[in-house]
Amino acid sequence: MHTQEIIVTLAERFGLLVGGAFLLLTFAPVKRIGFSPMQTRQKTLFLIIFFGVFGIIGTYTGNLVFQSVANLRAMAVVTGGLFGGPVVGLGAGLIAGAHRVLTDLNGFSAWPCGISTALEGLVAGLISYKMGNRALNWMVAAPLTFAGETIHMVLVLTLSRNYIDAVELVKLIAAPMIIINTLGSALFVEIINMFIQDRDRRESLHAQQILDIANHTVSYLRSGLTLESAQATAEIIHKRVGVAAVAVTDTRTVLAHVGEGSDHHLVSHDVRTRATKEVLRTGEAVFITSASRIGCDHQGCPLDSATIVPLKKNSTVVGSLKFYGSEYAPLNRTMFELTKGLGNLFSTQLELEDIQVKEQLLARAEIRRLQTQINPHFLFNSLNTIASFCRTNAEKARELLLDLSLYMRKNLDSSQNFVPLQHELEQINSYLAIEQARFGDRIKVSMDIDSSCRDVPIPPLLIQPLVENSIRHGISGLEGGGCVELSASRNNGHLSISVVDDGVGMDKKTLHNILSRHHMEGTRQGIGVKNCANRLEQIYGPGYSLHIISEPGQGTNISFQIPTHPENHSQIPNTAISD
Repeated sequence: MHTQEIIVTLAERFGLLVGGAFLLLTFAPVKRIGFSPMQTRQKTLFLIIFFGVFGIIGTYTGNLVFQSVANLRAMAVVTGGLFGGPVVGLGAGLIAGAHRVLTDLNGFSAWPCGISTALEGLVAGLISYKMGNRALNWMVAAPLTFAGETIHMVLVLTLSRNYIDAVELVKLIAAPMIIINTLGSALFVEIINMFIQDRDRRESLHAQQILDIANHTVSYLRSGLTLESAQATAEIIHKRVGVAAVAVTDTRTVLAHVGEGSDHHLVSHDVRTRATKEVLRTGEAVFITSASRIGCDHQGCPLDSATIVPLKKNSTVVGSLKFYGSEYAPLNRTMFELTKGLGNLFSTQLELEDIQVKEQLLARAEIRRLQTQINPHFLFNSLNTIASFCRTNAEKARELLLDLSLYMRKNLDSSQNFVPLQHELEQINSYLAIEQARFGDRIKVSMDIDSSCRDVPIPPLLIQPLVENSIRHGISGLEGGGCVELSASRNNGHLSISVVDDGVGMDKKTLHNILSRHHMEGTRQGIGVKNCANRLEQIYGPGYSLHIISEPGQGTNISFQIPTHPENHSQIPNTAISD
């Protein structure tokens, strides 16, 4: 047999070998295991066997020449090493090389051929380890295989028992094996690259679909798994994914069913398919390709395939997400992966919803705690004032006690998160009646309230502590007293409040302590102001805070803004928390 004939024969068989490899790589189990981005023992073992077997096939598709074989082993083991790394390359090389030795123990070139095959796989794997993903390239595979097969020929010449026959053998097979294996490994690598790129493209499309669906459904799932949120979610998915139907259930009831079969898969009715009940029981996702396995008891149901995944909260199944296929819109593995991705995302969102509710309740409890700090503070001051009138003017003391009782009754009502500004102004007037009874003309108060602001909702006891701070720590210590000015106006969808006094002012240290999140040391000055600042942040967020301008002897100006529609900003639930 001449060299040209060997080249033609190897080229023909090379085409069959590559074609077979291409078809095998299209099988779903092969793609799922062999092209998984995760490096696992299962994947490594599979790749060793896969490329090792193809190396053996490369031997059997070769030509018998001088009691040896012109073969295509190298293209398989080199590709395996570049794709899978050192373990895969060496493993595949040992399988293919051992087969070559064991099936031709008496052949004069068996051992050189077996050794070279193992070395080629190992070197390819080491190059892959060094270069990473860049190694899986025809420009790496081709020269590597060319060099490997050249060394193979040298080993045949140096290690064969019959040198003369080895020389004749190399003359015939060197060129065909070097050329065809070099071209074969280059092509084999590019075929694998094509499958990897296809996988990456499909995963990218899945990610885009999932993110698009998540972007449109997240606002609904914030409210939990309800009829409304499930219906909106199912409609969004059905519109964006080409499936026959989309359904969402809780552990017993169909919450939404959009698409084919909606005439008998009825919302608010019990789950009727056996497959869904099984998923809810086991918590395992399933891909079903027959109507009988779906288990719908309605005769003539058009749904003949399904992907069903559980929805979970903290590892507990709380519902299911289902894609259904029909004769005109069948499902495939791609849809199964998409369903699982959405199921995981929705489960995470449902868990976050629980966490958010807990945080809201904690924030509400914190606000009530701050209010209880303010209440005793004002109560003690008021009782001291009333006590001073008991000896001198009992009737006035009685009136003040009635004012205080009315004030405290409103103040202790924890059922309201917000009250109209007018309600807060009435509270301030009750407080001022008590304080002016004590200090007389030394305290002057002026109010400039825009009439359009009086119905704006605000948190209770947000302004009164600021007025109290101005009186007790601002002007009460001055011999001639002073003036407090309270103003309220609307400004670009916000309510603007300012409390200004011409009292003693504050130094920088006191001002820093009030605005700091840490406890103040050595003074009770500014406790009410500090609590108001904390409540603003708790209710409206860090973008809303007190602005304080003050210097010793120059008075104090405290101002803030809050939205006129607190429901757009507050994350505090309406549930009342009793003290």
